[in-house]
Amino acid sequence: MNNLRWRILLTVGIIGACLWAIIPPAQKIRLGLDLKGGVHLVLKVNTDDALRLDAETTAESLRTDLEKAGVTGAAVEATGPTELRVTGLQPGQDAALRQAATTLVPMWDRESGVGGGYVFRMRLARQTQLRDEAVRQAQDTIERRVNELGVAEPVVARHGGAQGDQLLVQLPGVSDVARAKEIIRSTAMLELKLVEQGPASSKEGLLAATGGQVPPHGQVLPGLQTGSDGRAETVYYLLGKAPIVTGRDLRNAKPTLDEFNQPAVHFSLNPEGARKFGKATGDNVGRQLAIVLDNQVRSAPRIDERITDEGRITGGFTQQEAQDLSLVLRSGALPASLTYLEERTIGPSLGADSVRQGIVASLISLLLVTLFMLFFYKLSGVNALVALLGNLIILLGAMAYVGATMTLPGIAGFILTMGMGVDSNVLIFERIKEELEAQRGVRASINAGFSRVFVTLIDTHLSALIGAAFLFQFGTGPIRGFATTLFFGLVSNLFTSTFVSRTLFELVLSRRQVETLSI
Repeated sequence: MNNLRWRILLTVGIIGACLWAIIPPAQKIRLGLDLKGGVHLVLKVNTDDALRLDAETTAESLRTDLEKAGVTGAAVEATGPTELRVTGLQPGQDAALRQAATTLVPMWDRESGVGGGYVFRMRLARQTQLRDEAVRQAQDTIERRVNELGVAEPVVARHGGAQGDQLLVQLPGVSDVARAKEIIRSTAMLELKLVEQGPASSKEGLLAATGGQVPPHGQVLPGLQTGSDGRAETVYYLLGKAPIVTGRDLRNAKPTLDEFNQPAVHFSLNPEGARKFGKATGDNVGRQLAIVLDNQVRSAPRIDERITDEGRITGGFTQQEAQDLSLVLRSGALPASLTYLEERTIGPSLGADSVRQGIVASLISLLLVTLFMLFFYKLSGVNALVALLGNLIILLGAMAYVGATMTLPGIAGFILTMGMGVDSNVLIFERIKEELEAQRGVRASINAGFSRVFVTLIDTHLSALIGAAFLFQFGTGPIRGFATTLFFGLVSNLFTSTFVSRTLFELVLSRRQVETLSI
């Protein structure tokens, strides 16, 4: 009797906890993109950008090494995403070039070019590595951004493509599509550079002192400045090419207000970034420091004193723009630009229809199962029906506790769980009928039915769980939703068909002496 009381309390406790987890369903059960509506995007990562950045960085490093070796007059430039060209070498400087290019040998092939120059071409293995890293970094960055948007259960996954450079992004419940797209695709590359000259109203005026040519170690970037009439006008700055610090040195970024009570972005640097920033600002007090975001000068304040680990970005932001910029800076810069290949907005009305049809299908399935069990197994069919209802409650409660998302394929898994629950009860009931036909007592038949079928149920459920695990591991989006529902359905079904159903039989047998069983 004590054992039965324990079984009843455990059953009631588990089902009660699951009911508490799903009530009210509208707030406790998360719906996926196909049920709640939202945005479905397919993006292409332009991996050539990552190769080009690596080529430019390598060219800058090689140029610095040549200068340290005393090689003057040589020009090093990246002529493409996978090619560097060295020109202007004087006789006798080849050895210095070979020495400076020693670190490039594992990743670049060197060829003799015209006019005594050299051409370095990136090796295929290096290209493959950089492209794969760019896609993985873009995936991680987008995941961080959409998570900060507060999207419930977003999907960010590789989507195939000839070169494996496409990403699938699904954002359930997102209503402001334009803002979500802008946050996802914004490269948000932050650089802090010293101003050499400027601002000037035109590039020609800016470069007048340098003969109209951009210096080898400089670059010209546009910015905005408020004119005498109060309107923003484009101006140009000549900046040093190498940044003091970049967005990779950021520790945090958050929206704030500037001294004029206008929206701005406050940022702080990690220890390494603070060290570099402190040295550069300490050595250049009195000069202007350009805050460059996506190749545009946002502001160029004067350095009045040494600055270490904090700074502020101003530039006529709205409050929303300051919040969005803080978000993308915190999540990190994208390694390459993105191109939208596909965009679909799924309205909530479609989701409501799917939910309603899924509920109707589930109720019809439950009704047919009830009629089947009552017809074939008489009053014992009520036992199976109670166990089945408990199975569905536990399934939904488990999904609510772990924060899993219900999708349209998940509803299919939900209905499949009903079928598997009925199948388990059929196996048990048929075994009980065989034991009763062999003239064994009611209690002995029930015990034998559950005990001898238990191993079979373990075998079938374990096999299905392995399949669900593979679907979840290698599937994306809807497939994983189906696998999630199937996993929890299998676990809850094994519990209810063996533990709960047997408890109900024992509860009936404990109240009176039963000579026959309605089955």
